[in-house]
Amino acid sequence: MTLRQLYEKAVQVGIENDPRGKEAVEKELERARKKYEEMKDREREFFDKESLSNPYSDTRILYGDGNKEIRTIVAGIDIEVGEILLADALRRNGKNVDLIASHHPEGMAYANLYEVMKIQADILGRFGVPINIAEALMDNRIKEVERRLMPVNHQRAVDAARVLGVPFICLHTPADNMVASYLQRLFDEKKPYFIRDILDLLLELPEYREAAKSGAGPKVLIGSEDRKAGKIFVDMTGGTEGSKEIFNSLTLSGVNTIVAMHLSEEHRKEAEKNHLNVVIAGHIASDNLGLNLLFDAILEEDIEVIECSGFRRVVRREK
Repeated sequence: MTLRQLYEKAVQVGIENDPRGKEAVEKELERARKKYEEMKDREREFFDKESLSNPYSDTRILYGDGNKEIRTIVAGIDIEVGEILLADALRRNGKNVDLIASHHPEGMAYANLYEVMKIQADILGRFGVPINIAEALMDNRIKEVERRLMPVNHQRAVDAARVLGVPFICLHTPADNMVASYLQRLFDEKKPYFIRDILDLLLELPEYREAAKSGAGPKVLIGSEDRKAGKIFVDMTGGTEGSKEIFNSLTLSGVNTIVAMHLSEEHRKEAEKNHLNVVIAGHIASDNLGLNLLFDAILEEDIEVIECSGFRRVVRREK
């Protein structure tokens, strides 16, 4: 498997598991293609052509030749300069390292993280929030995140990989789509009655069990284990935390319980004000689940994965 094949397969699997549905994703890609066709030559110089086939701006080959054969991957939730040096140390000690794979974005994928937040409006629409309200509230939040990312030194880890000659990729939204879709299906099928039933279902999964052993497992943030779960909304994809003003619309659309990776204090207060139950599944545990599900779908069985930076490989696919 080449680096380009791995990347393209990850994008395709992300599309197939996108909570918006494949048709909505295709419409977004078509809009990007039309925008490119209407551009002047000067504008095309700065256009990211990957966006014509990849709807996830936070998932990119950050450094490396797409024709590189991949046999061994160093994979982590966060890959920064320290992890790049770790991979180089492994190589200097005789270990083959063909690729470094990060879940969280770096480089241009981090700089453009805000663009994937548009996903959230469509997901909210599927849960009954009027799309005009969802888009209006998300627009302000997207601009806020864009401003916050502007002064960041995005290229540090990418430059380290380039100097040391180690191919580097990040796989963010495709993995987040996997965990969001997986857990939403799980809750839709099992129909947990009480909040404690949600916790029990999460703790049946090895990623959450291991996180619980280290003090980072699922927790009830708002509500109690004895409350009824009602309609459950799994909020685990779309770049980063959405608008704190959306909780009222979620309540009005019939959502009773949110299962999320994390929730800021400001967002917690707004959710509590709107009487929502909130279960925090755990950020790194959820990222582990998403990345494991994605690797199951895209990696050939003979590819070795070296775990680092909070990632633990759990294989679910049938042999």
